[in-house]
Amino acid sequence: MTSSLFRGRPRRAKAHIRVRVTHAVLGALAGAGWLMLPLMTVATRRPVPAASPGAPAGAAAPGQGVTSAADYVLPLIAVAAAAVMAAYGYLRRVRRARTRTTPGTTLPGRPAPPTVADAERQARVALVLADDCVRTSREELGFARERFEAGKSAVGPRAGEEARTGAIPVASEAKARAAVPGAEPGDGGLGHPPPDAGARHRATAERGAETETAAFARALRGAEAELVAAFALWRRYERGLPGDAGARRQALAGMVGRCAEAGRRLDAQAAALDQVRGLEGPGAGAALDVAEGRFRGLAVRTVAAHATLAALRERYAPSAAGPVTGAVEQAKDRLLFATAHLNAARRSLDAADGDATARNLRAAEGAVAQAETLVTGVERLAARLREAAALVPAALTGAEAELAAARQGRSRTALATGELDARLTHADAVLAAVREESTGALPYDPLDALRRITRAVDRLDVGRSGVLGTAAFLVARTALETADDFVTVHRGAVGPGARALLSEAARALAGGAGTAFDADTAARQARELAERDVRAHGTPYPDTPTTGLPGAVLGGILLAEDPDGGPPATFGGPATRGRRHMRAPA
Repeated sequence: MTSSLFRGRPRRAKAHIRVRVTHAVLGALAGAGWLMLPLMTVATRRPVPAASPGAPAGAAAPGQGVTSAADYVLPLIAVAAAAVMAAYGYLRRVRRARTRTTPGTTLPGRPAPPTVADAERQARVALVLADDCVRTSREELGFARERFEAGKSAVGPRAGEEARTGAIPVASEAKARAAVPGAEPGDGGLGHPPPDAGARHRATAERGAETETAAFARALRGAEAELVAAFALWRRYERGLPGDAGARRQALAGMVGRCAEAGRRLDAQAAALDQVRGLEGPGAGAALDVAEGRFRGLAVRTVAAHATLAALRERYAPSAAGPVTGAVEQAKDRLLFATAHLNAARRSLDAADGDATARNLRAAEGAVAQAETLVTGVERLAARLREAAALVPAALTGAEAELAAARQGRSRTALATGELDARLTHADAVLAAVREESTGALPYDPLDALRRITRAVDRLDVGRSGVLGTAAFLVARTALETADDFVTVHRGAVGPGARALLSEAARALAGGAGTAFDADTAARQARELAERDVRAHGTPYPDTPTTGLPGAVLGGILLAEDPDGGPPATFGGPATRGRRHMRAPA
């Protein structure tokens, strides 16, 4: 808080300026009056005294009608003195304002530039806001595309029972198991291969959906590109580059500008997407059918994911399932929230309340999207662990070949004999430990085993064989996927640091196996930082009776602008993403 001393200084400074101006004006008026006084005196008729006897008739009284130059000297001196004093006061004030180092006023029209700390706070807010807008826009665009696919395809993934309308009851696990007997953990969900009979129709529908949403996809890609550039600038800034204070301030301004441009691109298409979707009018029924269909599929997949997670904990070490710990419980929480708002949207649709339908439907869509992210994360991790376990024996064989090459002096980097022996000894110990874990009776973490193998061999700098490069890429990709899922479902609490690390990991992974270690390191750091942010943020709305509200706010589904959680996040930038204000369903 600014002290009263600093708050009062600008008013006193203005008072001093007014006093000086007043003095100058009064001095000028006094000087002007003095100049006019002799002229007024000349114009005045004075009585002529009688001439004394003997005086000449034409003699005038001394000084009558004659103005001396000396009469103007003092007024001119007064005016000059007043002007000099005013100019001196003004110049002194300007010089003091330019050279002062304490808080105070600045020259009119020249506001003080923001400090680096202020610019950094602004950049942090802009990065988080832009990333939230991109993630939310990507989710809603997926629902819009799926609606067009369902509308253009006679045979689709939501046919038959999934196309029915009506309110969604809270499905129990027993009913879900009965609906899909013998379902495997990885079965079901978005992205399945379509039935052979409908493959052609599906392809046609997908092309039509891409055409309908092409403008929105371009805006989203442009916003993503701007955001990637902003995160790259932030990572350089965190490393201390550039070093000059002025250059750092300019770099922060560049980040804010990039984020603003990303938001502008999305804002420009928000109204058009609303018109295309028509959630307040004729498009609400089809969009609601799509959301309900995905909800039903996720209800079944959530049950299967629960069984999958239990199998992972039984088969592998605790660290293997660590990245998805609590994912099933969070998915159920999001589905409960979606249930309430899908039912509210259905009631609003029946009552022809377009605004309430759109609000509740967008809240439900956001919850369904996050539940799908959580369930898919469990299914995908199970697949990655199976792939890693199958790759461990080949990775051990490839690592042994790398060690043999290093012992023959084929390292690309010249190492001292002692350093090379130490690295070989470390690599031998790592390989022996992994071999024992993979062949022993105790569960182990195959992804961590691959990470240790590839990193131990990489220190020898022989040049990874193909299998080791594949192993390093698998490990990095899994770390990036699990970290990104965590940020997605906790984006209401995650700061810019974790998001920037995720962006850096994605760029490194795009470089292939050669930069897989960098991607793995950045992704793991991002996950750790995001978890720390969530712990520091705490649980929002802890005392609310509304089911699923804390998770919805923590996940950024609701914008936390009101006591009831605020409006649902929608496609768009900062200016439009909160355009659908809502009330909690009864």
